[in-house]
Amino acid sequence: MSCKVLAINPGSTSTKISVYEDEKELFTKTLDHPAEEVAKYSHVAEQFEMRKDHVLALLKENGFDVKELAAVVGRGGMLPPVKSGAYEVNETMVKRLRFNPVLEHASNLGALIAFEIAQSIGVKAFIYDSVKVDELLDVARVTGVPELPRTSVTHTLNSRAMAMKCAKSKGKTYQDMNFVVVHMGGGVSVNAHMKGRLVDVIPDNEGPMSPERAGRIGTAGLVDLCYSGKYDKRGMHKKLRGDGGLKAYLNTVDVREVIKMINEGNAQARLLLEAMTYQIAKGVGEMATVLCGQVDAIILTGGIAYSEMVCNLIKERISWIAPVEVLAGENEMESLTLGTLRVLRGEEIAHQYVEAE
Repeated sequence: MSCKVLAINPGSTSTKISVYEDEKELFTKTLDHPAEEVAKYSHVAEQFEMRKDHVLALLKENGFDVKELAAVVGRGGMLPPVKSGAYEVNETMVKRLRFNPVLEHASNLGALIAFEIAQSIGVKAFIYDSVKVDELLDVARVTGVPELPRTSVTHTLNSRAMAMKCAKSKGKTYQDMNFVVVHMGGGVSVNAHMKGRLVDVIPDNEGPMSPERAGRIGTAGLVDLCYSGKYDKRGMHKKLRGDGGLKAYLNTVDVREVIKMINEGNAQARLLLEAMTYQIAKGVGEMATVLCGQVDAIILTGGIAYSEMVCNLIKERISWIAPVEVLAGENEMESLTLGTLRVLRGEEIAHQYVEAE
């Protein structure tokens, strides 16, 4: 029998939903939430009813009966560190995300909405590859500042999904292979996958600069800037994440616009794009050492991977390490759905969420 799955991916001012029948996408829609509507709520969790009602209304508008669903999956939110793969949404998870999330974030609403809809029709709700997946090697956690150990914050969902897709295309499984995966969007992360485990990451605030993030910068200069009196805490965060990277120089986060500038002879734009790809290539080399050079493939993914210029600049520096595969796109809705289908088909077992003692 075919399985229909609803995937829900809340963002700060939008909620994206997709309905799939097996691997076939039936439709995808994005619900925009005006800033004035979101501003009515003091806490993210308070948006739950509003967003859920919008999702149900949109499904009805498209003539879709929720009773046809075999499962509902939401974007995993800000839980304490969890394993990769699927978790069945339960009351314990709902309580944590509603009343005590690690961080207030729109992704927390994914599990809450999925659970409510699933409960109403008697099916299960899941999250898949939460943003808080943490499988780092112990040695990867150590820093020179004991109060600041490294943690895994990366584009886990798309990174693992594209690694699985690449492995399947080669007639192997994710657990058989080693990958370095580069996710390139508003932020850039570089991840090392070793035989089915995400063992180390370069988060989007610790490595390459990106369209809107500063990436890795000197700590001494950063401390001086923090205490210069020019910025408050909020302003510094914005400078590093949101107003950094290409935007700080060119006032755009759209790589297509940067490439247009280059084609029109803008030398600074060329230098900056080359600097970004140079730093991405360095990150790939860094993660290759984690895998002791045993890299089966390097995967370039995310929205920026649609740019042939960007991918070619990176390939020039890394193709000697391993074959480079370009799997462009964010792929979040597909990744959530395919993970859920693997659980429904018995190919994966969903974890049960419990609070740590």
